[in-house]
Amino acid sequence: MLDASPLIFNLFFGRWFRLPDYRFEGLTLTGRPVQGIITADNLSEAKKKIKALADQRKIKITKIQKRRTFIYKVQRDSEKPITGEQKAFTKEEVRQALEKLGYKVVSIQPKVLDFKFKPPDTEIVTFVRVSADLLREKLPYNEILQLLINDVQHPTLREALREINNDLRQGKDSEEAFIKQERVLGKFTARMLGLASKSGNMADIYESTAKFLERNAEFKKNLKSALIMPVFTLIVLFIAVVFYVAYIFPETAELFLKLGTELPPMTAATLKLSYFLTENITFILLGLVLISVAFIYFIRTPKGQFLRDKYIIKLPVLGPLIHKTTIEIFCRVFYALYTGSGENIDAIRLAAEACGNKYMEHQIKTIAIPMMLSQGKGLTEAFEATGVFTKTALARFHSGAETGTVKQTALQIANYYEKETVYKLKNAVDFIQLMIAMIIMIVMTLLTLVSSETAMVKPKTPYTIILPFQIF
Repeated sequence: MLDASPLIFNLFFGRWFRLPDYRFEGLTLTGRPVQGIITADNLSEAKKKIKALADQRKIKITKIQKRRTFIYKVQRDSEKPITGEQKAFTKEEVRQALEKLGYKVVSIQPKVLDFKFKPPDTEIVTFVRVSADLLREKLPYNEILQLLINDVQHPTLREALREINNDLRQGKDSEEAFIKQERVLGKFTARMLGLASKSGNMADIYESTAKFLERNAEFKKNLKSALIMPVFTLIVLFIAVVFYVAYIFPETAELFLKLGTELPPMTAATLKLSYFLTENITFILLGLVLISVAFIYFIRTPKGQFLRDKYIIKLPVLGPLIHKTTIEIFCRVFYALYTGSGENIDAIRLAAEACGNKYMEHQIKTIAIPMMLSQGKGLTEAFEATGVFTKTALARFHSGAETGTVKQTALQIANYYEKETVYKLKNAVDFIQLMIAMIIMIVMTLLTLVSSETAMVKPKTPYTIILPFQIF
């Protein structure tokens, strides 16, 4: 029920994202003031959520304000002026807070360009790794946060850590404090670090999270390094071939046409292709751009991510590596959260969310977990029904379930696939480079054949000279 004093509704709509804060003020039917804070992606969404709450609680909304960043300049006595930033809903709140600290306010202005860029993965990994190491040294977590706030260079990450530290000091739930920073830390990292203080093995969860982030970053780095050069080579090759066919080749072929020479089949076909490219280059480029934009847009939708992740593990060469790395990540998270009591549905669900594959996550959540809850199936049988685990992983989980060592088995699977993927990725890189070399060879062979055929063309002479001769 609502009491006579202003009420603060600690609402976290969209709590899985670090979204802007919006404060609303209103009156109840009896005229009592009400105040609350919600998070939303934009003002329009905030208004919808506030309206839904107002309709439910019978509140008349009078004001909605967004929390903004203000740049202030203050001075104390004859000291040098100090500048800084402070988040608040109004300029007056910043002024009152600074004056209470004994400062004379020189100026307060809203920050015009308040862009926040996500910190690189290396910054996140460093934060979690250093935290894990310091927790092993039995250092209090509030001191660890303060040390990292002072040392972190990236402004967005530093601000996120400062907000986490403030929330924890105010007695807020640790999971809630970290989940607010999900857009900065990442969904999995925020959830894991939020659960760490409740688990009783904070150092172990930080260690597992750090290991997961390091492996994930390492695999992405190796995968990018394996694909960047081949993709760049293919793009350059494609541009070179198009330029040759569209602009260089016609200069020679058209010379023979002017002399009335009949062109050989490959030369004639290549010339037709050249005409098609030059006449429709605008439409071709526009089509490629539209297709690329549409593909990128689709791949970012939930349906697109699901289909991408469903078929990416079936690709030749790299597909099995991506699949096994996904299982490795699942097992690492499962190992960190599994307590050994029952089936640990929450551990399975969070591990599925952290694996990074939407298809695998969907299969586990919609097949494995319902089978375990409603049908009473065992861990191995439920995992097998999803169709996303390898035979090796299923065999190891079956053995672990029989011996009561599921937690250790998950770690063994993760370590096994880590070593296998690291070794096989090198072989995959060599194979991809070989395929690129073969493609280049085939393209160069075709260009050579066309050029050779063109070189063998004998132009007709414009007239024939008949010389007289005598027989002796």
